[in-house]
Amino acid sequence: MRVNEELRVAAYAVCVREAAILLARWIAPDGGRQWTLPGGGMHHGEDPTTTAVREVAEETGYTAELVSLIGIDSLNRRYPRPHGKFADFHGLRIVYEARITAGELRNETNGSTDLAAWHPLDTIVHLDRVDLVDIGIELWRTRPALGRTGHRPPPA
Repeated sequence: MRVNEELRVAAYAVCVREAAILLARWIAPDGGRQWTLPGGGMHHGEDPTTTAVREVAEETGYTAELVSLIGIDSLNRRYPRPHGKFADFHGLRIVYEARITAGELRNETNGSTDLAAWHPLDTIVHLDRVDLVDIGIELWRTRPALGRTGHRPPPA
């Protein structure tokens, strides 16, 4: 079995105001849709702070100002690829707290998301969402010293 190692570094923003969080609805490769934090993959040579601000603007129409780094999430997944290959995927997700400073809410067109909306924090449990939403909220609420949540065990 042939395995391709894949590394994706991405930056995301937790934007909370008036007990609501800003989310974007991600379109999965299979066409499924789940809510996620605004953010995404870094371009080569791009600073992660620039990535987070750029992605918020692309996915929501807002200008964001980063307030603080609240954590880094690392995940590994293995899944099949075409032609009998497998991907050994490692995602490194850098999570910032941000505040909205300008702009108007709008949906992204021709991108990886199709909707943007504010959701009351107490209704998040009812949304179809990626795990990063819960991780981001936990990081925002708890501010762990090492920037890790209890969602995944630390590396061995």
